[in-house]
Parts: sequence; structure tokens; C-alpha cells
Amino acid sequence: MSQEEMLNDLPENYAELKKQANRSADWRARLAAVEELGRCDHKQVIDILTRLMESDPVYTVQQAAYEKLQAFGYQVKQPTKNKPEPFKGVGKILLRIKKSLPRDHAYEDFKEKFKKMRIDVYDIYEGEKGDEFDAWLKDMWASAGRPADK
Repeated sequence: MSQEEMLNDLPENYAELKKQANRSADWRARLAAVEELGRCDHKQVIDILTRLMESDPVYTVQQAAYEKLQAFGYQVKQPTKNKPEPFKGVGKILLRIKKSLPRDHAYEDFKEKFKKMRIDVYDIYEGEKGDEFDAWLKDMWASAGRPADK
């Protein structure tokens, strides 16, 4: 079997990679799936990579999918990093979580409850913010509820 034929065959673990690519609460799994799928120029793989490039909420995953498609020679538009908030209503979600905790709770308690209650949202922001995630979340925690509290 030639290398070209191998590239055009679906990977043996395609079903698992497809599941990984659809894990909404694990951007790292989606990124790993992109890396693996990016070795195979097959219509089904290209469809997955295109969907991730166009609509994944985490820019890192979008960019990786874009690069794989480019490497295969597809003419695709690069995803934009400057986009609106990845999840509408995150402020309300964080406020609800904050209000569900005791008044004197610590930031770590808030962070843990956020992760448990809304792993999907937590994961998106963790992926989008990268190293700045903790600083962003701490700011959101500190400011949650301030204007409404009178």
C-alpha cells in the first residue's frame, strides 16, 4: 500500500477520534483528535476538521484544524482570534454559582464549584484564556454581583 493510499484511508481508531472531536467539555481531547485526524486526508476527516475550524469555541482547536486543512492543500479562511465572548451569559452563570456558596467562601471553592457545575463553560474559558484563565476567573469572581448588590 502506498503512502498516498494510507493517507486516504480512515484511521483504525476513527470512531474514537470522532468521539474525541465532539467532546464539548474537553478542549484538550478535541485538540488531540485534530492532531491525529490531521494525518489522514479523507472526506469524513476533512468534514470534522472543517467543523472544528469553523465552530469550535476554543481558538487553539480552530487554529490547529485550520493548519491541518491548509497542510492538505485546502483553501480555507483562517479563524479569527478576535471574537465575541465564547459563551453568552457567563456572568449570570458565575453569579449564580457565587450566590450558591457561603458568603465567606474562598476563590478556590468558587473555582471548584464552577468546574463541577458547568464543566462545559469552564473548559471553553480555560482553553480560550490559557495562562490568563485564573486571573480572568478571579476577576469575574471578585466582580460577580457587585452592581446588583445594594
